[in-house]
Amino acid sequence: MALDERAFFTDKAETRSGRYTCPKCRRTGDYSIRWVRRSKKDRLPAGADDVDRAKFAKLRDYLLRLDDEVICKTCGKKFDIPSQQSMVFVDQLAGLPNDEELEKEIAAAADAGDEPVETKRPAAPRFRPNSGGWK
Repeated sequence: MALDERAFFTDKAETRSGRYTCPKCRRTGDYSIRWVRRSKKDRLPAGADDVDRAKFAKLRDYLLRLDDEVICKTCGKKFDIPSQQSMVFVDQLAGLPNDEELEKEIAAAADAGDEPVETKRPAAPRFRPNSGGWK
């Protein structure tokens, strides 16, 4: 008899933030989304057979999204999270930048952009106000 998949993992509740736009009022906000992190146990559970050993060798850590919808902070309407991904492998997350790193990169790019901005050329004399007044 094969073991249940839950015997191979340890579950840990986790909250991650996500930025979503309400389809009703079109306002963007940051929302807390509940996830479960399923981490592969370091050793095979007792009573495992050959099928379980093969299954255990192929398993990876993953995140499973618990929340399917959020409530808009502005208009109060409930809307679905606009992502079809309710499960994400943790090793796929490792390559993505997190929000803190992204903010640091944006700030660094803004600081590097302090080069002198090209100034406008003065307007042609015919478009300048007459400094001598009316004659």
